[in-house]
Amino acid sequence: MYKVYGDRLSGNCYKVKLMLELLGLAYEWVEVDILKGETQTEAFLAMNPNGKIPVLELEDGTFLWESNAILNFLADGSEFLPSEPRLRTQVLQWQFFEQYSHEPYVAVARFIRLYQNMPAERQAEYDCCIARGYRALRVMEQQLQRSEFLVGDQYTIADIALYAYTHVADEGGFSLEEFPALRAWLARVASHPRHVTMLG
Repeated sequence: MYKVYGDRLSGNCYKVKLMLELLGLAYEWVEVDILKGETQTEAFLAMNPNGKIPVLELEDGTFLWESNAILNFLADGSEFLPSEPRLRTQVLQWQFFEQYSHEPYVAVARFIRLYQNMPAERQAEYDCCIARGYRALRVMEQQLQRSEFLVGDQYTIADIALYAYTHVADEGGFSLEEFPALRAWLARVASHPRHVTMLG
């Protein structure tokens, strides 16, 4: 059985949880409190020297970290990761987009607002996150006006990677009112029969 070390409110951890549920794989969840420094303990750093969640413990006792890397490992050979090289590369394209153009702004705005209750010293950073986060959402909207999912008409780990923080973007102060294609995509992802919510 897999073991996931994570925070239930973290979008990066939710990616792994959702993937495991979609694949029907058994796992144990170990809650980790990042605000209490639990990712910086000697025991945790032995699993992930970078001191971040999520961490996936495999059945042989080894560990994988970085949420999108874990998604690729779990989805390999499944319907959620295309085998055709061009489509598989497009999945990676959106995962890189998520890590460099989406998550640093949408997720960080949410962290500042939800976890830290908007400290004054982070206001300028928050404002920057909002502006750049909207830019990322507009990129997604353009793609989703052309296709049902981010890579054509197939639900893939590209969608999981970007659904995680987009579906709770309002908690970071974002409004999705001007993004009808994106809102319809959120509903399609959530309609999968094995879908689970972040806290479900």
